Amino acid sequence: MTEKAFQDYYPDHLSHCYGCGRLNDLGHQIKSYWDGEESVAHFQPEPHHTAIPGYVYGGLLASLIDCHGTGTAAAAGYRAENSEMDTEPPLRYLTASLHVDYLKPTPLGPVLEIRGKVKEVKGRKVVIEEWIQVNDEITVRGEVVAVQVPDSLVLELLENGGE
Repeated sequence: MTEKAFQDYYPDHLSHCYGCGRLNDLGHQIKSYWDGEESVAHFQPEPHHTAIPGYVYGGLLASLIDCHGTGTAAAAGYRAENSEMDTEPPLRYLTASLHVDYLKPTPLGPVLEIRGKVKEVKGRKVVIEEWIQVNDEITVRGEVVAVQVPDSLVLELLENGGE
């Protein structure tokens, strides 16, 4: 895919997240994209992501919902402003609320598809409805309420080099 992922637009000082930070070598480094009005990311779980033999650990699934949701929120924030994702200042979102429903065990082995749909953009808050599917079967549903990172925190992180 030649298109840049939402997370590829995060400035370096905001790119250390375990789930989606491109500068976190030990993290998931998920990449989210628009697919029409939905967002989509793919993730290949490794054998160490096991809950019970043959199934994915639920905490991993929640983290995928979480980070795909905040990435989608950022992209939705730019869309709401009719701005490109490289527009300054950077719009970055953090999770205010995370809700996850496990509908059935998620098999370990196949690539997971994480999808999201913007439910609401209101001021600094964005609500994303999400689901994870395996072989076209939904195994997890979730919702992320994301809030835009205050400019003062962005400046503090920039001044401290993201540490």
